Amino acid sequence: MGQPIVVNEKPSSYPGVVRFETNRALTGMGHERYLRGTEVWGDRPPDELARRLFTKDAVAGVQINSNVVTIDLAKGYTSEGLSEVIENLYRFYPDQPESDAAPAERVAPTEPAAESDATTPDAEVLAGAAPETLADPADATDESVEDAPAPETTEPEPEPEPVAEPVAEPVAEPVAEEAS
Repeated sequence: MGQPIVVNEKPSSYPGVVRFETNRALTGMGHERYLRGTEVWGDRPPDELARRLFTKDAVAGVQINSNVVTIDLAKGYTSEGLSEVIENLYRFYPDQPESDAAPAERVAPTEPAAESDATTPDAEVLAGAAPETLADPADATDESVEDAPAPETTEPEPEPEPVAEPVAEPVAEPVAEEAS
């Protein structure tokens, strides 16, 4: 799940430095620098990439600027396996090899397949016959009728009793006294 990043390894004029160009901007316009031995803060893609690269002993430092990842290699190491780390930054589940994937189970038919004539119920279904016409109710035995679930009987719900509305009592209005 997720898309791999396309990574091209480019040569560098400095020994021990490897540059990878990707098809995605990882930092936008910013420049990030990470050194081995320092804690990587944050959850942004460049932070996660630096953490993953530091799991390799070959990495001494990482600089990321937009879509270019520059890696300072530790003495005596090569860049082998680093491009795969960058490619899988946005991958959430690794690919499963074809041999490890469980094949779909096939159910073997218990009876041999019928000839092309439409005399069997399966052939009638394949020929487009309606399923209702395939089962004959007269063929039901007493045992199959006894095993059948009892039909559900639904009783109508009783209607709710009407609720008496409260009667408003007349309120006596104050009588205005006339001034004489």
